[in-house]
Amino acid sequence: MAERKSALKRAPERPELDALLEKARNVEISDEELLEQRASFVYGNAPKGSGITRESASESTKRLRVGKATA
Repeated sequence: MAERKSALKRAPERPELDALLEKARNVEISDEELLEQRASFVYGNAPKGSGITRESASESTKRLRVGKATA
């Protein structure tokens, strides 16, 4: 098996990426934006020939109810 030396090295410093990640952590999205993201995910992951359209994916997200997990 080949050695994976690159996995043993520390990742290079990327201050621009770190700044963007920090900024993203503080962004709050609206319920409407979340529904759009869900619809995009559903549509993008639908198998070819499944008959799922952007409109049907969007409609499905409106019916989906996600609750908080109970411990």
